[in-house]
Amino acid sequence: MLQLENIGYRVQDGAGEKRILQNINLTLDERFVAFTGPNGGGKSTLAKIIAGILVPTEGRILFDGEDVTALSVTERAKRGISYAFQQPVRFKGLTVRDLINIAAGKNMKVSDACAYLSEVGMCARDYIDREVNASLSGGELKRIEIATVLARGTKLSVFDEPEAGIDLWSFGNLIKVFENMYDKTQGSILIISHQERILNIADKIVVIADGTVQSVGKKDEVLPKLLASDSCRVLTDKL
Repeated sequence: MLQLENIGYRVQDGAGEKRILQNINLTLDERFVAFTGPNGGGKSTLAKIIAGILVPTEGRILFDGEDVTALSVTERAKRGISYAFQQPVRFKGLTVRDLINIAAGKNMKVSDACAYLSEVGMCARDYIDREVNASLSGGELKRIEIATVLARGTKLSVFDEPEAGIDLWSFGNLIKVFENMYDKTQGSILIISHQERILNIADKIVVIADGTVQSVGKKDEVLPKLLASDSCRVLTDKL
């Protein structure tokens, strides 16, 4: 279970401070949780705070009852929190197999590492020994990153717009990956997305705008209100 208590985040902006997040209070233990809302509203900032990439200026974070607010991203990863960037990082000198081994925390058999690539729709033999560098497209990097999260098998997996750059791979396959991930980990999957088809699989939707939680509830409670109001403009895919 993840608990966010009075989370706030401020940055220096010229001569003063700019408040990015304020008074975020959430308890998340559902299978699929979706963060949505307008761009610039604070979704990605909150996700990075959960992962330990950013440190909140106010409040605290509890994970399975432990206060992890002061823990680094590495220590949180050891506790069972993984994070997939909106724009995956390139690693010159590392192969795809190296990256999957690091994520899994062990040297895997080639067949096992390849299975993760196959699960995200990649021909494993074409990629397993490729270097994770500029020769890979954004969509390829995104799928490889999702494969590394699968290999980690953590209790909480955070994805920042996982659909970005995978236009050649169907949403149905992406959603199936999330469902299989849950079946294996029985943990929570937190997805930042504007896509209605992804929001449709969520057990809980959290709408974040202007640095605050505007709405939170079950999909059947929140999604119809989004679609029926001006807020539906945040949903870039309604098919």
